Amino acid sequence: MTMTTTRKQKQRPDFAIPFSFCLLAFFLAFFLPAADAFGARIKDLTEMQGVRNNQLVGYGLVVGLNDTGDSSNNGITMLTVANMMEHMGMTIDRDAVDVDNVAAVMITADLPPFARTGTKIDVVVSSIGDADSLFGGVLLQTPLIGPDNQVYAVAQGALVVGGMGAGGAGARVEKNHPTVGRVPNGALVEREVGFTLPADGKYEYHLRDADFTTLSRMVDTVNNTFGSGVARAVDSATMEVRLPEDFRNNPVRFLSGIENLQVNPDARARIVVNERTGTIVMGSSVRLSTVAVAHGNIRLTVKESALVSQPHPFSELGETVVIPDTALEFEEEDASFVVMEEGVSVGDVAAALNAIGVSPRDVITIFEAIKAAGAMRAELVIM
Repeated sequence: MTMTTTRKQKQRPDFAIPFSFCLLAFFLAFFLPAADAFGARIKDLTEMQGVRNNQLVGYGLVVGLNDTGDSSNNGITMLTVANMMEHMGMTIDRDAVDVDNVAAVMITADLPPFARTGTKIDVVVSSIGDADSLFGGVLLQTPLIGPDNQVYAVAQGALVVGGMGAGGAGARVEKNHPTVGRVPNGALVEREVGFTLPADGKYEYHLRDADFTTLSRMVDTVNNTFGSGVARAVDSATMEVRLPEDFRNNPVRFLSGIENLQVNPDARARIVVNERTGTIVMGSSVRLSTVAVAHGNIRLTVKESALVSQPHPFSELGETVVIPDTALEFEEEDASFVVMEEGVSVGDVAAALNAIGVSPRDVITIFEAIKAAGAMRAELVIM
């Protein structure tokens, strides 16, 4: 539902209170309590152009492992350790380097927008060699570079690994994934990604899921709140917003107001099924044409048993023999017809299918048949 309100023109009083603050107070008092209403905030539906994460990557070493590091067959790790020691002024025999307690890793991180120098960010550390586990390891200082080959952060610290592995010569057991870990707040930002708000006061919001209806409702909500002509639709995924004159000196408050507006998003009618797990998710817009459904199961039961044949007592010949016996039972359940009238909702569909006692996997089969019959007004997505 689109929320609307009428803006009334009032004469500004003699005492000096900027009109922008009056408008902001009105917005906070009227729209923020609507957070409990049905809908979603614009900030949860869109992304502002230019405000995004930037991916960083680096190559480094994890040390301090308990004989779970890379093997001596991994030449890249031995070379890296030797180069690191020589860089520190030590001369060593590269063939004598033992890397059982060292692992070569790749480090990845996301540099958030507006991150300043000294900001701490999380990093993910992943083994690229044949290490058994990174548990208990410490990441050595590693520069993280962006797509332009510039260093934007430096990572170092103790790893947090959510898995463990142990084993011997004949068997091995693992829990979760021990060759990937994290270093919370393990990287310091050394270079900032420059971003300034557009000087012309034009901002673009991009819908994560393009939809003409959702975008139209979003534009109407913004214009009803801040005045006609503030927002306009560019296409099915882009809304352009112009900074009102009342907020020229404080665009941050205006953008905060925009992203907290409530909009009722629209979506295509869709049914998502996962045949491997038997999971079914149906949207509220799913509708069916008039259709009759009958579904019956075939049940086959196989019972294995053993019959024992023994010779008579005091018999000089014969021996005890175990004879396998197999019994088969075949049963076909009676199918019941259920008629679904045209325009039934997802709740009606669920109730009708439950009435004939079908399982989730049977429901998937039924939905596929209804779709093939052309009676489903929804997209069927099979995972």
